[in-house]
Amino acid sequence: MQEYEIIRYPVITEKSTSIFGPENKYCFAVGKKANKQEIRKAIESIYKVTVLKVNVIKMSGKKRKVRYQVGRTPDWKKAVITLKEGDKIDFA
Repeated sequence: MQEYEIIRYPVITEKSTSIFGPENKYCFAVGKKANKQEIRKAIESIYKVTVLKVNVIKMSGKKRKVRYQVGRTPDWKKAVITLKEGDKIDFA
């Protein structure tokens, strides 16, 4: 898998910025088949930082109602990345 297939996009929510920001942690949506080693290598090569820890969470899709039918949003995978002290990722 290529780096941008592994790392899809950063998850920027109120919780991820308020809780993980002071702890030097960042959240990313990753590919379903990506493992921790691939995620670590992709983050280090894209953002040029040192990754200390990778936690992976499987997020289940939600039920959504469209007119009279019930559907589901797709399942996805989220990774919480802990960086070395002093390293920073700037999304701006």
